Amino acid sequence: MKSLEQLFDLQDRVVVITGATGQLGRTFMDAFATLGAKTYGIDTNVSQPEVPATRYLQADLAVKAEVKLALELVFQSEHKVDLLVNNAGVSVFEPFEARSDEKFDWVMDVNIKGVFNCIQTYVNLYDQHHCRQGAILNIGSHYGVISPDFRIYGQGDRRNSEVYGASKAAVIQMTKYFAVHLAERNIRVNCISPGGIFNPRTPQSESFRRNYEERVPMKRMGNQEEMVGAVLYLGSPAASYTTGQNLVIDGGMTCW
Repeated sequence: MKSLEQLFDLQDRVVVITGATGQLGRTFMDAFATLGAKTYGIDTNVSQPEVPATRYLQADLAVKAEVKLALELVFQSEHKVDLLVNNAGVSVFEPFEARSDEKFDWVMDVNIKGVFNCIQTYVNLYDQHHCRQGAILNIGSHYGVISPDFRIYGQGDRRNSEVYGASKAAVIQMTKYFAVHLAERNIRVNCISPGGIFNPRTPQSESFRRNYEERVPMKRMGNQEEMVGAVLYLGSPAASYTTGQNLVIDGGMTCW
């Protein structure tokens, strides 16, 4: 039997995280780097990387050529990528009656097309470099599983959008599709779907937090550190027989 150290060993594993400068991206970058992984971040703006001992690459995930260039640089340097974390995501907040084509397309381009571009490019490079095992972790949302309760929103609160939820539902489905399709290549594909996460840099309004927390069995919002355990597990050898799963981390909100 493998030791616990072997099961959760991330030393020198090559990890690529998209949306690396966002709230969750920074947290994931720091966690993997702290545990000794060779950690690369991809984002549209990487002028001021915040996590030491990591490397950042710039790319618009909706542009396949930019994704290809960024991932090629990692493969050329490391000759493998053990884990791709598709974390980048965007949303819009105006009422759906006022949703423009441009904003709708932006969410779909980043949240769905961007994930596909990363997976497609990763798998092609994985094959070209004759890699033997890999893993992909997509970041979904509990709003890819349930609809928001609009009674929790007040004036000025950022209302979750229909296109965001639809895009995250698509990410969850793509997780299942690619888990099946890539199993013979020894690539595992999983997803985590966070619930509402408190943002200390740009805090949600007090009234929103109060209303949201009333809808959660655990009576509070989550925090970014509470997503780390699942990400580390699914990216580690301990999850070698886990694929096609969507782990919802939402304080029980989707259980109602």
